[in-house]
Amino acid sequence: MRLGQICAGILLAVWSAAAQAAPLEAYGQLPSLDDFTISPDGKNLAYVTNVAGKRTVLINAIDAGKVIAGVTIDDQKLRDLTWADNDHLLITLSVTHTVVGATGWRSERYMTQSYSLATHSADVLLAHGGYQMNIVRGVPQSRMVDGHSTAFVEGYTFVDHSSVEALFAADLASGRINHIVEIGTPEHSTEWLVDQNGEIAARTEYNDELKSWTLKIKHGAGYTVAYSVSAPYETPAVIGIMPDGKSILIEAPENGRMVAKQFSLANDAAETAPDLGGDGVAPVTDPVTHRLIGTMRLNTNVEYVFFNPADQAAWNGLARAFPDENVELVSWSGDRKIVVVRVDGRRDGSGFFMVDLNTHKASFLGSTYAGIEPADAAEVKLLTYAAADGTRIPAYLTLPNGRAPKGLPLVVLPHGGPQSRDMPEFDWLSQALASRGYAVLQPQFRGSYGFGWPLYAAGFGEWGRKMQTDLSDGVRYLAAQGTIDAKRVCIVGASYGGYAALAGATLDPGVYRCAVSDSGVADTQTLLQWQRDRDRTPDIYTMRYMGVASADDAKLSEISPLHHVAQETIPILLIHGKDDTVVPIDQSEAMAAALTAAGKPVTFLKLDREDHWLSNAETRQQMLQATVAFLEANNPAN
Repeated sequence: MRLGQICAGILLAVWSAAAQAAPLEAYGQLPSLDDFTISPDGKNLAYVTNVAGKRTVLINAIDAGKVIAGVTIDDQKLRDLTWADNDHLLITLSVTHTVVGATGWRSERYMTQSYSLATHSADVLLAHGGYQMNIVRGVPQSRMVDGHSTAFVEGYTFVDHSSVEALFAADLASGRINHIVEIGTPEHSTEWLVDQNGEIAARTEYNDELKSWTLKIKHGAGYTVAYSVSAPYETPAVIGIMPDGKSILIEAPENGRMVAKQFSLANDAAETAPDLGGDGVAPVTDPVTHRLIGTMRLNTNVEYVFFNPADQAAWNGLARAFPDENVELVSWSGDRKIVVVRVDGRRDGSGFFMVDLNTHKASFLGSTYAGIEPADAAEVKLLTYAAADGTRIPAYLTLPNGRAPKGLPLVVLPHGGPQSRDMPEFDWLSQALASRGYAVLQPQFRGSYGFGWPLYAAGFGEWGRKMQTDLSDGVRYLAAQGTIDAKRVCIVGASYGGYAALAGATLDPGVYRCAVSDSGVADTQTLLQWQRDRDRTPDIYTMRYMGVASADDAKLSEISPLHHVAQETIPILLIHGKDDTVVPIDQSEAMAAALTAAGKPVTFLKLDREDHWLSNAETRQQMLQATVAFLEANNPAN
């Protein structure tokens, strides 16, 4: 139940519920509340919000109900927020930047600040010393070593004037490097796993030339190989150290699917691994020991499986307090008694709650998006339809409030990736479009991840082919049901979804009235060649979907919208960030030029200082306003 907001600093201005939908800008804002993290003692709560128009990390004293500290992150992009101990808050940020003397390519560079609550000051990790860059890889691992709170940070050092991956230890009391714990090897991509005592338990190595992945377990001063496998596509992933601290759990490809494997830390022997219940699980760890206590997996909803029956019972009891809603674990105190969850559903809209398992009370912290009330949340249905070849395609269908589900205008909204999926939580874009009167279909087309290996593998070689017709098969299904008007359909997507929007206009014509491509791929061949030039090898995951073995394969023109502009007959809106380091803006520039030369209707919106993920508030609003205006002009909802 909602007991009111616990902290005055979290209090946000909201519009009162009204018959009219929330204003469009409410959907286009960055989350008003996000990235909650509780200090280990359960006394302080950190989170990100907007203060005077700037992204700001605030820290609230829970019992006092007031803000006690804040850090403005401004134009930097927050990527992670977590407490290392009761005093130090680790803030991982990224910027789009070119590092002189490194790759020479513009890309996202990550840095971590350690903010001290005692001194109200922040120190950038790895900023001190002459043998490393202050760029970090991933999220630091925080451990208590000899009474000192220490962050183990993966970054880069220099060997013979070349950058090499390394593991550093940083004393959080000073932010300075204690020492380089270990240096990787230039020919391998290396990651380290640190146990609760601050000792290396294992490391993994990936040889990009041989496409091989190896798990090495630390014994004394050296390592032994516990497991090695050829992994040209899916690579194994370390899940974590098991609760007793005696073995390590990984997930590895085997016989066409991902399976759990467990190895003894004492003698490297293979052990019987628990059934993780699906592919692509994420670890759930104890906040003190950092050992595994369960896993999170994606199905149609987020599901948690705990190893200890008592932990499972506690979670199930918490989840029952939010019936028929999606409940996601966000953070918890060291004793796991104070829990922050995100809840998405028709009753609570999208918001955060703090649950005290000692008193069995829940406090409402605030809505994810200020100005969007639970009554504004559109209904989301899970459905399954048959593609033309019989493949069953799961999909999320968002229906506009206040309209009967008959003859509705439709927006098809394919996800990016393509080895990705949509989540069963409040989606700002689909909800924004539904608020304007559109039904929104999000097909989990073949190649999508998280719905089982068969659907995932069915996408191999089907980029621009059956992956594309899976979308239009969904349109035909909804039309046959009478839910939508087949003559009033547009397609909108970002990244791979942007490609799908362009392909819907060129490779699968006759289905859509208009198309919006945000950071989409127009020419598959030049994309792969660009990846090859930048990384020395094109993305083999992408090539597997495209059904080619080389960036120079002539067949790529068959699935490239740029080579089929003559078939395009509908208006197209192109949107692209100038700082996109995943799909370069020249993909949209080439498409705009080709459409213009062919006399086809096209509009091109370039977003200043925007990356691939719409990370900036101003440009996200630009994207949403332009998209809705384009849809309303070319496919009115009313």
